[in-house]
Amino acid sequence: MSYRLSLLDKSPIPEGENAAVALQRTVALAQTAERLGYTRFWVAEHHGFPGLASSAPEVLIAYLAARTRSIRIGSGGVLLPHYSPYKVAEIFNVLASLAPGRVDLGIGRAPGGLPASTRALRVLHASGPAHDFSAQLSELDTFLSVHTAEEGAARALPQPPVSPERFLLGGSPDSARLAGERGWNFVFAGQHNGDEKTIEASFEAYAGAGGKGPVLLAVTALAAPSPDEARSLTDALKIVRVTLDDGHSVNLGSEEQAAEYARQAGAVAYHTEIRKPQIVSGTAEQVRRELERLQARFGVREFIIDTPPAAAEKRLASVMLLAGEAPALAA
Repeated sequence: MSYRLSLLDKSPIPEGENAAVALQRTVALAQTAERLGYTRFWVAEHHGFPGLASSAPEVLIAYLAARTRSIRIGSGGVLLPHYSPYKVAEIFNVLASLAPGRVDLGIGRAPGGLPASTRALRVLHASGPAHDFSAQLSELDTFLSVHTAEEGAARALPQPPVSPERFLLGGSPDSARLAGERGWNFVFAGQHNGDEKTIEASFEAYAGAGGKGPVLLAVTALAAPSPDEARSLTDALKIVRVTLDDGHSVNLGSEEQAAEYARQAGAVAYHTEIRKPQIVSGTAEQVRRELERLQARFGVREFIIDTPPAAAEKRLASVMLLAGEAPALAA
C-alpha cells in the first residue's frame, strides 16, 4: 500500500439509541483503528443535528487521547468562524500537552449546522462585521507559534512539547491556496465535492502557493464482503441540496432538514435537488483499486476515510476490511 489510511467519525446516533452509546462507539472505533494501523482518527464538528453527537470535538479528542496510545487524534475540523483564535490555540495547546506528538488541529470554515445553531454560536459577535477567515487563520497561527511573544502580547499557554500538526480543510482552490500561503497542510474535502478537476486545481493551487505539507484527500468509502452488499448499503443514500430565494445553497441529509434549514433562515421560498452522494464502495479490493487510482493521479499520500451512514457493525466491518493489508493487522 503506497498511501496511508485515516478515519473521520461524526458519532452518528442510530434511531433508537442515544448520544452516550454513539460516543462510546466512537471510542471503540478509535481503538480498533489504532489496532489496525490507521494513521489518524479525526472527529467532526456539527451543530443542531439530532442524529449526530459530534458537537464538541475538542472534548472528544481529550477523551480519545486518554483511551488510545499511539494513533494521532484530531479535529476534522474545528469551525473557526464561530470561535476566538486565541481560545482555539489554548485548547489545542492543552491537548498537545496531554498527548505530546499525537494531536492534529484541523480547521474548517463551514457553519456546520442549521441557521439557529449558527446564530447561537455567534451571538456575541452577530451584530458586528463579518470575520475575515484568512485573518482569523493568521491570528491562530500566531498564537500557536513557539516563538516568544512580544512583551505585553497575549500568549496561548501552555506551550506543549510538540505543537499540534495543522491542517486546513477545504473544497476549492481558494482554500488550498490559503493553506499553502499560511504553511498549513491541506485536506481536500472530497466527501463533499468529488469533482476531479476541482481536486486537481486545488492541489495545483496549494503547490503554487508554496505548500510543502503532505497532500491529503478525504473520501466517503465503504467496503463490504461482496459488491451486492456494498450496493445495498449505499444505493438508497442521497444528498438534498437546498437553495434559498437569496441564492444561498447547502447540502443536507433529508427533505425534512432542508425544510427546517429554510424555515430557520427565514426564506420566503426555496427549492431542493436530490443528488447521489459520491461514495467509493464495493469489496475491499475494489475500494483499494479506486484509492490507488486517485493516489496515482493526484499524488495523494494519505486518505481520510469518512464512512457513510450504515449499521454500526457494517461500518466497523468496512474499517476492518480496508485495513486488511496494514502491517498492524498481521501483528
